[in-house]
Amino acid sequence: MDRNRLNSNRQKGPNNRYGMRNAGFIALIILLLLVLYSAFHQPSNLKTIPITTAIKNANSGEYSKFAVNGNEVQITVKGQSKPTLKTYEEPNATLKTEGLNYSKVTVSSSPQTSSSSTWIGILETIGPVIAIGVILYIMMKSAQGQGNQALSFGKSRARLYGNEKDKVNFKDIAGSEEAKQDLEEVVEFLKFPKKFASVGARIPKGVLLVGPPGTGKTMLSRAVAGEANVPFFSISGSEFVEMFVGVGASRVRDLFAKAKKNSPCIIFIDEIDAVGRRRGSGMGGGHDEREQTLNQILVEMDGFEQGQNVIVLAATNRADVLDPALLRPGRFDRRVNIGLPDRKDREAILKVHYAKKPLAKAVDLDALAAKTAGSSGADLANIANESAIIAARNSHSQITQEDVTEAFEKVAIGPERKSKVMTDSDKITTAYHEAGHALVGHVLPDSDPVHKVTIIPRGGTGGVTWFIPPEDRLFISLVQFKDMLARGMGGRIAEEIILGPDKITTGASNDLQNAAEIARDMVINQGMGKKLRDQVFKHDDGMMLDRLVHEREYSDETAKVIDDEVENLITEAANRARTVIKANLKYLEKLKDLLLEKETVEAAEVTEVLKGAKMPSSAALY
Repeated sequence: MDRNRLNSNRQKGPNNRYGMRNAGFIALIILLLLVLYSAFHQPSNLKTIPITTAIKNANSGEYSKFAVNGNEVQITVKGQSKPTLKTYEEPNATLKTEGLNYSKVTVSSSPQTSSSSTWIGILETIGPVIAIGVILYIMMKSAQGQGNQALSFGKSRARLYGNEKDKVNFKDIAGSEEAKQDLEEVVEFLKFPKKFASVGARIPKGVLLVGPPGTGKTMLSRAVAGEANVPFFSISGSEFVEMFVGVGASRVRDLFAKAKKNSPCIIFIDEIDAVGRRRGSGMGGGHDEREQTLNQILVEMDGFEQGQNVIVLAATNRADVLDPALLRPGRFDRRVNIGLPDRKDREAILKVHYAKKPLAKAVDLDALAAKTAGSSGADLANIANESAIIAARNSHSQITQEDVTEAFEKVAIGPERKSKVMTDSDKITTAYHEAGHALVGHVLPDSDPVHKVTIIPRGGTGGVTWFIPPEDRLFISLVQFKDMLARGMGGRIAEEIILGPDKITTGASNDLQNAAEIARDMVINQGMGKKLRDQVFKHDDGMMLDRLVHEREYSDETAKVIDDEVENLITEAANRARTVIKANLKYLEKLKDLLLEKETVEAAEVTEVLKGAKMPSSAALY
């Protein structure tokens, strides 16, 4: 019913364009009728005389030519070039029977005009008029189309949902139980507004959904609309902003006007940070089109009156860059945090995505959920889809455990590059490098266990040593960070010890970059430096992008201390890795040989090979 009401509102409006179109048609028909009338009723200036008079004057030499066309005779007087008289032959009175002297006058006859030739003449007469009319009609249609586009340029581009058969409900979404509980209140506001109004409660105008990309913010918003059974307007924040001044504000006004006509309803603005960033932080200052659009959103949310039952849901993964005016009470009153799913939720999400796929009974989704810590719902959906593609490519009737494992590794690291040919020297170097990572990570007490080691190139890497935590972590300790740094340096240190300091390769470039990022995060954001312990410095990449000058929240002296702290952490990690590898060289050789033999070694085999490796006391943290 709401969609029909909206459509009827769209159909209403001024009839000027329809009236102009009808007037054009009427004018064209009148013009064609006038042309046809003039074609069939051409006025004649020839004087008609009796046939007996015409023959008598012709025999006396007054006429020079008779032109016979059917029963009509057109007469040309001597000394003239065109006919000026005409007469008609009758059954009992013709040129022959009345005694015309053919030596006195030239007689010519033309065939009688047929109906087809008449129509050809008519078409020749009105053809140009019709062509001009068609051209005018096309031009008028084109002008109307451009006018409609111009008029709709400031209209909202929001898509309306609400009457589709496959509505989304909370039961269709796995995980996010806490977010569902918070959003159930919104459903109650929409379904039972009088219940809250009777006790003087004010229904919230806006709810902000905050969470990493791919966590299902849009799907949860649609589920709210499905549960409440109300229309759902969906639009992206970027669809408001155009290069023309005032277009975004116009679209905001149109969107909220439609929503009020279809209340109770939900307006969902995805990626609201595209239009809701802090004012004054962009290139355009206070006159930026984006800021004018944001101002209009603020005004419209203030314009909601009690009883309209329109709630605005907005989603973002950068709530820190939003303008404070958006977040004040009376606008976005509620904030729902949607985090990455835990192990139980990941398993439930995987079951949903595999529900309509032919999954083999031997596939262990719980084990896959354990390995996918830190993955979003979109990542899990991608793994399920990739496993189905791999199964089809391998001509499997069902998705096997091997298909799922290959899909997981392809999504997490990248596809295997089996076509890349490696020399024996490169294979040996890669095997030592990856064995160094695995050995250090296996020996250090606070490192994650080794999941898999391979010297087959994957994605942009020459080989991979994979560490997976045994369970989801809420926090990371200082010792875990340091073991993470040490195992990251294990590959470079293994090359240095075995091949020599001058034979190290570029294979560790990514490891060194990751180590520097982890160490800098420890010092700046986590307060884990020795000299800067318990000090955190503001580091906002999103706002830095908006600034003309990259401002630093600390002095040059502090920057030097931070650089020294980062250097000390990486140096300490390299020394610990060096100590571990030198104390367990025979195990490094064993794992290297196994990698050269099998190319890929699973966790159980790594544990077996490194079973006797020891943790030297000099590598312990004090």
